[in-house]
Amino acid sequence: MNHVAPPVVRLSIERRSNHPWIFQKMVEKPAVRPKPGSVVDIVDRAGNFAGRGFYNGHSRIALRVLTEDPDEAIDEAFFARRIAAAVRLRREVLKLDAVSDAYRVIHAEGDGLSGLVVDRFADTLVIEYFAAGMFRQRELIARCLREHFPGASLYAFAEDHVQKQESFDFAAPPAPAPTRIQEHGVRFHAAPGAKHKTGFFADQRDNRRWLAEFCAGARVLDLCCNSGGFGIYAATLGGAREVVGLDLDEDILALAERNARLNQAKIRFVQADLFAWLRDAAAHRREPFDVVVLDPAKLTRDREQVIPALKKYLDMNKLALAAVKPGGIFLTCSCTGLVSEEQFLDMLRRAAFYARRTLQVLKVSGAGPDHPWLAHVPESRYLKAAFCRVE
Repeated sequence: MNHVAPPVVRLSIERRSNHPWIFQKMVEKPAVRPKPGSVVDIVDRAGNFAGRGFYNGHSRIALRVLTEDPDEAIDEAFFARRIAAAVRLRREVLKLDAVSDAYRVIHAEGDGLSGLVVDRFADTLVIEYFAAGMFRQRELIARCLREHFPGASLYAFAEDHVQKQESFDFAAPPAPAPTRIQEHGVRFHAAPGAKHKTGFFADQRDNRRWLAEFCAGARVLDLCCNSGGFGIYAATLGGAREVVGLDLDEDILALAERNARLNQAKIRFVQADLFAWLRDAAAHRREPFDVVVLDPAKLTRDREQVIPALKKYLDMNKLALAAVKPGGIFLTCSCTGLVSEEQFLDMLRRAAFYARRTLQVLKVSGAGPDHPWLAHVPESRYLKAAFCRVE
């Protein structure tokens, strides 16, 4: 990268925040609009330097601030420093290599790299772009990652809605074959390029481990089981006597079956809509479960749809609570980042009221520490996981 002075983009406001996102309505339209993802200098309404980062005149997030240091260039050395710091956190501070070979290496804003997510699955690194600026730096990012993971294969993609919002085109290469990973001694097949995020939900690692503590001799129901994570932990580390995993997606259930066989775990997987299945279970007064997990996919990316999403969470939690026996454990999760923890817990309070159950909240958790979030960027804190005892 060269060190020519970047174009200047002026804000229509005073900069009174250090949040890395600056929205389109706060930015004056440049006389000559830089290409989406260009590095620019940002000045406030008074002309004072406010930061340096990516500009995208087509995106709702017009500016992604990467540094507020006027002497720090956004060049190869910048990416090398930020990526090295992210890897050092996982390996030297969190010591994740001793626990798993599957973890998040870069968590976007949480690691000072807005618009970039990188997950490690054994010898495969999966790179997901959320911003045109990061996509434009893809070769440089790949070089930096290979410094820390020599010999790893790299697979990159961007979801269609991101490409549309950010105005770039990227036809992802063919997905690699599923790779085998382990965490806490439990093994899984991760499927990069599948339609479920980057291939495996490493963010629930610590929650899976804690849930297993409640499963000795228990009947366990894993709703929205995806590739079987919670259910397989319950059967292997937890010593559950019976596990039922339910999901609507036939393909992901096939992967869950493979994961169960990999761990010699006896689990009954059911392809069904959870609403219909739970209503049928209640109507026929089926035996309730000792432990119930509810971990649905993200319900919305649209701020205008948060209230409908909360209504859907309410309905599914109310039904799921009916499947928990008195004194049983209920783990309910939300990975919808637009739903705050406060909103989620208020929904849970109402679900318990309508289900006529009393919830004793044991712990409210989130993603593992390989998904750090900055105090001034709460949007990175997307996962909520409430462990409850049900009466």
